Amino acid sequence: MTDTLRIGTRGSALAVAQTQAIADRLAASARVPVELVTITTHGDTSTESLASLGGTGVFAGALREALRDGRCDLVVHSLKDLPTAPYEGLTVAAIPKRADARDALCARDGLTLDTLPEGATVGTGSPRRVAQLLARRPDLSVREVRGNVDTRLRMVAEGALDAVVLAAAGLSRLGLEDAVTEFFPIGDWPTAPGQGALALEVRSSGTPGLVTRALQAVDHATSHATATAERLVLAGLEAGCAAPVAASALVEDELFFLTATVFRPDGTESLTSSHAAHLESKSIAHLAEAAGDTSRRVVAELLAAGAAGLAPLGGTT
Repeated sequence: MTDTLRIGTRGSALAVAQTQAIADRLAASARVPVELVTITTHGDTSTESLASLGGTGVFAGALREALRDGRCDLVVHSLKDLPTAPYEGLTVAAIPKRADARDALCARDGLTLDTLPEGATVGTGSPRRVAQLLARRPDLSVREVRGNVDTRLRMVAEGALDAVVLAAAGLSRLGLEDAVTEFFPIGDWPTAPGQGALALEVRSSGTPGLVTRALQAVDHATSHATATAERLVLAGLEAGCAAPVAASALVEDELFFLTATVFRPDGTESLTSSHAAHLESKSIAHLAEAAGDTSRRVVAELLAAGAAGLAPLGGTT
């Protein structure tokens, strides 16, 4: 590493905003200058659907190549966009405290999902959100949309769409909470594994001790464990990170809770499994053990109930 800590990021306003926030924390902890290195990914430049591109993992590939090639010293990912399969030579060293994991509706005229008119057009790039929208409102016309947050909100403002569904965390990081007309409660509307969390990835070897200590300082043990449990469900189901799968984990008192749902893509059917584990303590080791235990039981129950018949599972992750 040079005297400057180089942090790789996608070039979107959201990616830069969330990476800059992490960069400021690392600079203060490690007491070294930081530099943001903008990496253009295939997912940013292609107009094809995420499904045809192979899922949201297309956003992570170029960042990981830049990290492995030494063009940067660490990269910041939106965790929900990161494939669950290990990437040779790299490791996720930290997951900072998670932001709001909810989805949010941004609709014209202050409308909510229930008050949108019949046949209203709602945009999203997520198969999970498509299934959830159609499950609640089968009359809706759900359109696949691509583009950054500003582009999607502009489609609503200009009348091309009646509403879009976006991640609350992204809107908050951009200071766009005023665009939200409804937040969907996690209990009624579970979201993508890892949504709201960021992943800080480094090379598996050769990371200076100063940087390692700085990463440990920003890691949040509970967020790390709950997001890991959700992603272990995705990995256990062999579902891609764009699959119609939702998962939500939380720690309350001395219990670790995990719930996951697999949707039929048209929203007509879903399967849900929930399990809990007792925590002897909230140490990293006990949190990790609970994450593994609950995720294994949730995956086994979903598969036994026929989840593979609902959604395209068994693909690459």
